[in-house]
Amino acid sequence: MKTSFPPLNLNDWQPTRDTLHTFSRALGKIRGALTPPHPHWWHASLRVNDAGLTTTPIPTDTGNPFTLQLDFTAHTLVFIPPAGKPVELPLENQSPQSFLQWILDRLDSFGIEPEINRTPFDDAAPLPYDPVHAETFFRALHRINKIFVEFRNSLSGETSPVQLWSHHFDLSLVWFSGRKVNAAPGEEGDPEQIGFGFSTGDEGIAEPYFYANPWLPPAGIFDTPLPSGAQWHTEGWQGGLLLYRTVAAAPQSDIALLDFLRAVQQNSSKLMHD
Repeated sequence: MKTSFPPLNLNDWQPTRDTLHTFSRALGKIRGALTPPHPHWWHASLRVNDAGLTTTPIPTDTGNPFTLQLDFTAHTLVFIPPAGKPVELPLENQSPQSFLQWILDRLDSFGIEPEINRTPFDDAAPLPYDPVHAETFFRALHRINKIFVEFRNSLSGETSPVQLWSHHFDLSLVWFSGRKVNAAPGEEGDPEQIGFGFSTGDEGIAEPYFYANPWLPPAGIFDTPLPSGAQWHTEGWQGGLLLYRTVAAAPQSDIALLDFLRAVQQNSSKLMHD
């Protein structure tokens, strides 16, 4: 797999992006319904592997797990059952309805019936899917995931997995400072944290970008310096912002992204403990 950051202009591939978002939401709902719950909802997220996005093994009553995987190299949905051989569904020409129903039929054959809301997947019209755009996105996602894992491994204290949230379709990880904040008198409060992530673009920023959000933002954080090309974003959400195209154009893209993540984490953690 190529390791560079490929061009990822949202205007070029948004129809395929929206399709991948829909597919990932289906997998996320099934994983969330069947995996033991986690306080931070980590049971409902997906993971990046060497082919695409995976639910990781999901437990069943028989003791043998199953796995669902979006393979963006072969352009198939792969169902690895509790017993037997994997089966695949082509990602092209699938509607939300046909995609979800295929999964549910496979699960039903093993007596697995997840309780999920099917309404968001009622549309029977085939969704656009461009294999070239899907694979280009995955090249970027795979590289970003690797850098996020490297960054996560450098942190001390509690961190989340590097995970893709199917409802927002963003790849992220969270670092926890170890303190509680935003507590009313007599209450324990919420974990102080910084969320780091990658978005393919949204209504607020219509192109791919990286973010780093301290919560709650410590006093003075928006006056601290960031690496060249990055800035503090304070309209709507608050945190560090670095556009994907800035990273892709950097002579050393990996270092440019790591420098951004480290700058926000180090500046924020110092102020959090002042």
